[in-house]
Amino acid sequence: MNLTSSVDSKAATRLPSVSFAMRRKFFLFAMALPAVAYVIALGVFPLVKGIWYSLYEYNLLKPARTHFVGIDNYVNLLADADFRGAIANTVIFTVFSVAIELVFGFVIALALWRDDRFNRACLTLILVPVTITPLVVGLIFKGLLLADYGMVGYYLAQWGITDPRGLFATPSTALATLIFIDIWEWTPLVALILLAGLKALPGDLLEAAAVDGATAWRTFRSITLPLMLPAVMLALTLRTIDAFRVFDSVFVTTGGGPGNSTNTLMVYAVKEGLSFFNIGKASAISNIALLCVAIIAACFILMIRHFDKKANGR
Repeated sequence: MNLTSSVDSKAATRLPSVSFAMRRKFFLFAMALPAVAYVIALGVFPLVKGIWYSLYEYNLLKPARTHFVGIDNYVNLLADADFRGAIANTVIFTVFSVAIELVFGFVIALALWRDDRFNRACLTLILVPVTITPLVVGLIFKGLLLADYGMVGYYLAQWGITDPRGLFATPSTALATLIFIDIWEWTPLVALILLAGLKALPGDLLEAAAVDGATAWRTFRSITLPLMLPAVMLALTLRTIDAFRVFDSVFVTTGGGPGNSTNTLMVYAVKEGLSFFNIGKASAISNIALLCVAIIAACFILMIRHFDKKANGR
């Protein structure tokens, strides 16, 4: 008995007990490690690799001629007319899509503000487009609007409303059609975000305005809209970032054509990387698009914080 106790005491002196705080930290670290490894493997590593490739003249068809060029890929892009056209198309697509989605989304949110059974059913139905992936949406509208066999495009071409080749075949209508497709798919998401903001408004302020005799327009302008600005900025942030990197619907409908009239930054990068195998140039285009998205996100986040503090009186 004495021998056992002496052994136990020696083991206790050799293996000091670990505190609960240390065990908790180790447990949290072990739980977070797989997520961190996932982010590094699928996020950080490709990003670093893309930045590295953008500094080289690297073509998969001529791997032996790979050499370091520094920022030449970026400088050459500034003189590339196709790159400037892709930026212009991306900006036009983003501005018009997001602006129209915001207006329509606000109208839908106001229409569904009242919490009743009919409005809940309508909200469920209008959210159906959001559940469809952009790739499938592009294929659906391509099947509908083609002049050869589209259920809508065929009759539009036959009646002379559109060009005989269809909406996607002419530069004057191709980009506008893509904007319409994006509006159809993502307006419900904007409406849902704005509806959540409307339902979070303090009811006592609206009731006080009604008691004071304020008109609906005055209430909307002086109370509803200022308090809704954080939700509006959130919707603008999410949709602007997503619209700026549009790829799926453009790729399956027009492929950037006709010509380069619907070429966006992401489509142009994919063309350079997977069609011409120019990995260095494609990486540079992708990095510029990523930088633009980061700047847009930073600006919107600062605006969200400003309007949130203003709405809460801080």
